[in-house]
Amino acid sequence: MASDGFRPLDDKSLAEYIKATPSLSSKLGNQIDELQIKEVGDGNLNFVYIVTSPSGSFVIKQALPYIRCIGESWPMTKERAYFEAVTLKEHGRLCPDHVPEVYHFDRAMSLIGMRYLEPPHIILRKGLIAGIEYPLLAEHISEYMARTLFFTSLIYHTTTEHKQAVAEFCGNVELCRLTEQVVFSDPYKVSQYNHWTSPYLDRDAEAVREDNTLKLEVAELKSMFCERAQALIHGDLHTGSVMVTSDSTQVIDPEFAFYGPMGFDIGAFVGNLILAFFAQDGHADPKNDRKAYKDWLLRTIEETWNLFHKKFTALLDKHKDGSGEAYLPAIYNNPQLQQLVKQKFMSDLFHDALGFGAAKMIRRIVGVAHVEDFESIADAGVRADCERRALDFAKMLLKERRKFQGITEVVSAIQKVH
Repeated sequence: MASDGFRPLDDKSLAEYIKATPSLSSKLGNQIDELQIKEVGDGNLNFVYIVTSPSGSFVIKQALPYIRCIGESWPMTKERAYFEAVTLKEHGRLCPDHVPEVYHFDRAMSLIGMRYLEPPHIILRKGLIAGIEYPLLAEHISEYMARTLFFTSLIYHTTTEHKQAVAEFCGNVELCRLTEQVVFSDPYKVSQYNHWTSPYLDRDAEAVREDNTLKLEVAELKSMFCERAQALIHGDLHTGSVMVTSDSTQVIDPEFAFYGPMGFDIGAFVGNLILAFFAQDGHADPKNDRKAYKDWLLRTIEETWNLFHKKFTALLDKHKDGSGEAYLPAIYNNPQLQQLVKQKFMSDLFHDALGFGAAKMIRRIVGVAHVEDFESIADAGVRADCERRALDFAKMLLKERRKFQGITEVVSAIQKVH
């Protein structure tokens, strides 16, 4: 393994590495002797270290050649660190307020050094479980999605620029294949990796595997995921990939990034907010019935799409005479046609997002990797009740997504299930 220059670092060897790397040691004011290193990776794939000294700090993330939570029996390309670093830099250029800065990247070592998001930043998912409201969340995440998706699409780029970028990111095939398996395949068949709250959801899991209509819809989404190089998407934009405070929202971990369908990012985020909503009853207690918090979640779901819609269409208008080749100004040359194009694009994107969001919800209930929102509900019966409502809603949304004209109708449908 060392022949390619890669070696997994531990606390001691990481300290030596930092000493020998000016772009990192300079961030600590060169006070190397007093640095503290803490391993905090709680994810499925990587080592993550927080490095602090009296005069500075950063995070080091190193990709391993296998899936950390499973071990060497499930190999995984270290090259994902390259795609993550490139995406952090590109998305950071397009939306610097909501993407942490990259200080250092070492391709041979699959290692990224980046800004440390200091406390009180926490993972959004943990904040949602705790019932904390984030008043600027929808504003910030819609800004991130609108800018990163618009400026990496053909609406802004020439086809030549776009094809070059797509070609580079085709290299991230292993992580795309992982998504294809866990989101679009495993939940719909018997798989050794699937699990659910048994025995409560045994019948529900079986029903997913026997639902022909559901499988037809999922096939369509999988084909879109694999074939539609629409924009440079984050590829894993759930509530565990966002760090927040009351006035800061930072998107992290884009190692699954590739040129794919825009609706996958939007759906992943909104779908995870819907999961958080359905989990709330499991976190309610006599002191707090979580009703007000559920209302806030529904408002946030609605605002996220509405603000995204507003910002994305504003970018469309602003750049309608630019060099983007999706809608050539010589053809789309009158206001009426421009309006029709915009409506069609946003309507299709909305339905894509609903479909992908629903698929992401289903896989978190009957697939391999679940969400803490549900897993942290101690009583299995209560947990299964929450999960079943979420699963039933997701199946309906996946199959009937084209009937919804707007996000308000989706929120009403969530309330009806509840």
